Amino acid sequence: MTEKETRTDGERGIFNAPWEKSFDRILTPFEEFIHRQTTSGLLLMATAILALIAANSGLAATYQGWVSTPIAVSIGGWQLEKTLHHWVNDGLMTLFFFVVGLELKREILVGELAVPRQAALPIVAAIGGMVLPALIYFAINPEGDALRGWGIPMATDIAFAIGALVLLASRVPKALITFLVALAIVDDLGAVVVIALFYTDQLVWQSLGLAAGILGALVVLNRAGIRQPLPYFLLGTVLWFALLKSGVHATLAGVLTAFTIPAYPKYDPARFSALVRDLLGRFERVYQQDRNIMTNQNLRAVVQTLENGIHKVETPLQRLEHGLHMPVAFLVIPIFAFINAGIPISLDGIGATLGHPVTLGVVAGLLLGKFLGITGACWLALKLGVAQLPHDTRFSQIAGVALLAGIGFTMAIFIAELGFAAQPEYLLMAKTGVLLASLLAGVGGYLWLWWVSEHKANTAS
Repeated sequence: MTEKETRTDGERGIFNAPWEKSFDRILTPFEEFIHRQTTSGLLLMATAILALIAANSGLAATYQGWVSTPIAVSIGGWQLEKTLHHWVNDGLMTLFFFVVGLELKREILVGELAVPRQAALPIVAAIGGMVLPALIYFAINPEGDALRGWGIPMATDIAFAIGALVLLASRVPKALITFLVALAIVDDLGAVVVIALFYTDQLVWQSLGLAAGILGALVVLNRAGIRQPLPYFLLGTVLWFALLKSGVHATLAGVLTAFTIPAYPKYDPARFSALVRDLLGRFERVYQQDRNIMTNQNLRAVVQTLENGIHKVETPLQRLEHGLHMPVAFLVIPIFAFINAGIPISLDGIGATLGHPVTLGVVAGLLLGKFLGITGACWLALKLGVAQLPHDTRFSQIAGVALLAGIGFTMAIFIAELGFAAQPEYLLMAKTGVLLASLLAGVGGYLWLWWVSEHKANTAS
């Protein structure tokens, strides 16, 4: 279809290419977030299945060779070489952690975590859902190298969990979805802290000092009112390299950089409203001179000024979160899943794998630990009166969310890679446990919420 063949729909002067109409509906930021997380969860599932097929078929040698391909970046005599697997986990995943940091900052400032009364229940739930899984894993693996996996069952995969819950959107209150989002974001914060404090190699203080200086420079950019993203990304890249050499995991540069992104606009809404009214008046005047925006330079200048104003009434934090959420959800995380989910499964040794203490610790932590930790913490908080149930939500639905929180995929596999980088056998067992627990938690949580919602509907009728 050529530009001239583009058809006109609805009102005169509105031109839609064949796929454009699907983007016309206005979504709130939360609705857009949920939609993308749901789609991302489905894409994650597909890439994980593809990775499992590749690792357990005639393509296994090709897959493993591709994952282990060395890739080097060199400037003059300086060179940084890692395998594709490490570039994805240490480099590309920094973008994922950057978006996580943006989400955390927004939630703390203006989201569900900004109001103490509303934030209490998801915060308490997340803490319970992190502590008990770690304790269960520790009880099964109290010593040796296997103990390094204690952080694996602490993590909830927000994309998979929300995707499963949204499938029941017509049966569950919207507040329940909001509760799960807040819980998962606090869970992500906990995982970041665990990675920083407990999954760190030997520290190189010179590099750590350089990282601290760069972080200080990022704060100065924020306080100086710099809103363009490029300086933050340039310094963030140097921060990533400094942390890579310091022994602290390099992906934490993403979270630290995100927390320095400004969360205040250039224009307040009243100033923007006045600007728009003035620009629309100028638009009408120059539009009468030449109605073709390709040839009317004054018309184009007005539109460009309006675009600049739109950017300045939004906060840089909001714009970056909106702009990066899609490439991270639809590109970075699926690539991570494909690189890391390809575990060889031997039917002959499946019994030994499932009975291995690491596998048992991960499965028990994600399924039993998450369920008991979240429901127990919520029950206690409600009994003590320090929190309240979300609007139109029942405790039985909170229990269903607790099951869904056992879907650990992305962050759990990431922590497994950190904990068992030198123990490939334990890493295989941990990944198997994560995949198995995530499958059982997803199916179990969905069926639980479907049943309690159906039971409520039958009771009401």
